[in-house]
Amino acid sequence: MSFDLIKTLPQYLIPQHGLTTLAGCLAEVKNATVKNYIIQRFIRKYQVNMNEALIEDPTAYPCFNDFFIRHLKPECRPLAHADIISPVDGCVSELGSIEQGQLIQAKGHYYSVADLLACNKDVASQFINGCFATLYLSPKDYHRVHMPMDAQIISMTYIPGALFSVQPSTVRVVPKLFARNARLAIFFSTKVGPMVMVMVGATIVGAIGTSWHGDIKRSKTRIDFEYNQDKEQMMIAQGDEMGYFKLGSTVVLLFANGAQVNWHDALKAGSTIRLGEALGEIK
Repeated sequence: MSFDLIKTLPQYLIPQHGLTTLAGCLAEVKNATVKNYIIQRFIRKYQVNMNEALIEDPTAYPCFNDFFIRHLKPECRPLAHADIISPVDGCVSELGSIEQGQLIQAKGHYYSVADLLACNKDVASQFINGCFATLYLSPKDYHRVHMPMDAQIISMTYIPGALFSVQPSTVRVVPKLFARNARLAIFFSTKVGPMVMVMVGATIVGAIGTSWHGDIKRSKTRIDFEYNQDKEQMMIAQGDEMGYFKLGSTVVLLFANGAQVNWHDALKAGSTIRLGEALGEIK
């Protein structure tokens, strides 16, 4: 039995949703003594660079969640001149082509587009031979998510599920992890066709939210959001903020068949990347 599996086994036993709810409540505590202690201990443990934060003073944040989704100084994340930029700070978990509707999760582990998006065959077929990038955000990273390219919001779907950790050791051993965890799938229209950003929930992630909706409350049932407003109002430019995680998680970015995306040559599983850096080019 591998060390990764031994490390992961307790996650099958703990009350994932109860623990996450408790952590979410603690992260909202506004008592100065409590929240300052939690924030300062977190900064020390994960060596968070507060010099990049728009508000550098840790004690100025009303609660841990406000600290966690802190804004950065704009000059800290310049945008590369690339067709597709990284939407987050983090590291590449996997990236490449979708082969017959299957994405690689980790070596020897695959899962399907249909399972990830919890969609019908017609929707899944759009991505059966597309491409994908999976980006992991560790606790120390900036946790706001931005647009990889100009896009129009079409719809989004909250998909209930488990709350396994998404740290690399868990991803390597839990089958179909990203298609099992609770997640938010956001569908966009771009100049190269459909694009989906899937924001994957995890243990102790207090909330997932978007800039146009706010926090998406966890639910035991699927929730669909359709957007039929003026197209210009639903456009988000490359680099603009589109969402956030309240604690670390993962973004899976999907492009549909025929998008002809070339991922940056220097990127591979394990590569670190920051918001705004070049992620790919369109042929």
